[in-house]
Amino acid sequence: MHRRSLGRGRLLAIVSALVMLVGCVLPWYTVGGGEDLPARQFTAFGGSGILVFLAALATIALVALPYAAGDRPVSTDRWLAYLLFAIAAWFGLAVWLLNLVGVFAQGLAPDRAPGFWVSVVGAIALTRAAYDIAHEPGAR
Repeated sequence: MHRRSLGRGRLLAIVSALVMLVGCVLPWYTVGGGEDLPARQFTAFGGSGILVFLAALATIALVALPYAAGDRPVSTDRWLAYLLFAIAAWFGLAVWLLNLVGVFAQGLAPDRAPGFWVSVVGAIALTRAAYDIAHEPGAR
């Protein structure tokens, strides 16, 4: 068998992808909700935050790929692929944030934007996972 052991970096990649998925389900920003105004919630699926969701799904698929490929080694299971998914997640977060700042300037307090901050933690963890995978012993 040519399968790679799961290792710390890939385990961190799975956990970070799950954290980003949870962050995508939570509201990314809430405005209003006062006495007379109903609360309006923005989610990851309403803009570039969808890149975070797709990066999380692609990360899970990439970690599972060597186990589904059989006896052949998988050349895409490298640190660069994880780094590209992390960059895509960061790009989605940055573009979503720039679009939000242009519309609302009330700040991104964690009580108003829980999903955004959870997704940021997941993106940080995915970046760290790419670093750990790059520095694994026997990495090519």
